[in-house]
Amino acid sequence: MLKTVSKSKPLTGEITIPADKSVSHRAVMLASLAKGKCIISNFSSGADCWSTLNIFKQLGVQINETDKKTIEIYSDGTLKKSNTPLDAGNSGTTTRLLSGILAGQNFDSEIIGDESLSKRPMKRILIPLTQMGAKIDSVDNHLPLTIYGQKLHGIVYPMPIASAQVKSCILLAGLNAEGQTTVIEPAQSRNHTELMLKYLGANILTYNNEITIYPSELEAKDIKIVGDISSAAFFIVAGLIVPDSDFVIKNVGINPTRTGILDIVKRMGAGAGVNVFNKRIVSGEECADIRVQYTDNLKGCVIEGADIPRLIDELPVIAVLASQAEGETVVKNAEDLRNKESDRIKCLVAELRKIGVDIEETPDGFIITGKTKLSPTTDIPLESYHDHRLAMSFYIAGLICEKEIAINGFEWTKISFPEFEALVSELNG
Repeated sequence: MLKTVSKSKPLTGEITIPADKSVSHRAVMLASLAKGKCIISNFSSGADCWSTLNIFKQLGVQINETDKKTIEIYSDGTLKKSNTPLDAGNSGTTTRLLSGILAGQNFDSEIIGDESLSKRPMKRILIPLTQMGAKIDSVDNHLPLTIYGQKLHGIVYPMPIASAQVKSCILLAGLNAEGQTTVIEPAQSRNHTELMLKYLGANILTYNNEITIYPSELEAKDIKIVGDISSAAFFIVAGLIVPDSDFVIKNVGINPTRTGILDIVKRMGAGAGVNVFNKRIVSGEECADIRVQYTDNLKGCVIEGADIPRLIDELPVIAVLASQAEGETVVKNAEDLRNKESDRIKCLVAELRKIGVDIEETPDGFIITGKTKLSPTTDIPLESYHDHRLAMSFYIAGLICEKEIAINGFEWTKISFPEFEALVSELNG
């Protein structure tokens, strides 16, 4: 699908951001492992989360959809063998977290995925799961995965790279392992799994960047899912760079492990343009409303180290923001971007250059020199590389381009954010 984007008038009004995809995945998984009835409200409409939901139906969990945003789950706390492969679609989160759950079951399973997911590396979960006693066959550390259910034992696992998916995989395996399982992170990654495990009664302890879980039975509770700050990030950037914009984003999750985008806009001099208010707690997660106003005095900054796990998914759209900042913005220690739906470093650099961004690729990130007026330098459309976050980031860039741009493969936005374009139109009046 080829999508054209034209320069935008000021963005104004109020929108409610869709449900957090990361929390939606975990809500289905953990509610399926809990004993009793759980009602999940404000469930994500993204295709990835429905891959997770459909897999747990295959695993014998009774799941009813009251409507597209309300899910009822009835479980006795156990899973059953599926007679057909479990299709994770395009979802790396589904694959990695599910592997931890299935490794300790008393039955065998096979996880498959689409062409894009089948190219993504799984070695980082296979190593710790194997150490716990899991038996898993792969195709050179890629899908499909054949998981032979085994009795697992706890381990202490120092993670080489901070990764919420790998950490969560190990903790979910630890739910059904003998003894304690401890994960030690080099920097704190998003902690939705820990918060939800605690909310549902798991025996889990956290101290600094060390998380320990013991075998636990989960208690079913209703879960209301907050809005996705990774989705809100596209609108935060749009509001800061589209002249005279002024709008409010409702119901945004502000979990401190996810709010790197808010810290970076302050570091870039746009703190006055982003006002977080009406803070509250929803099912264990922090939530707020955010007012965004256009800012014309952005400055470049360095993004590195402990910043990265807190904004890894937002880096493509932060690159668009950096193109409108005076001076140099340097992103370091983000080599994990190369293991996403695409090699996001290489692809981001190649495509942003097509609209005039002064960007240089580095082994672990990129360097952008601003401030730049954006305009297509070629008639060749920007390529999304089957990557939803790249497609949406390029769309936001198109809102300030001097000439219309085209984006190839825009349909991939449905993976995480099918409401994206409609919400932009809502702010456009």
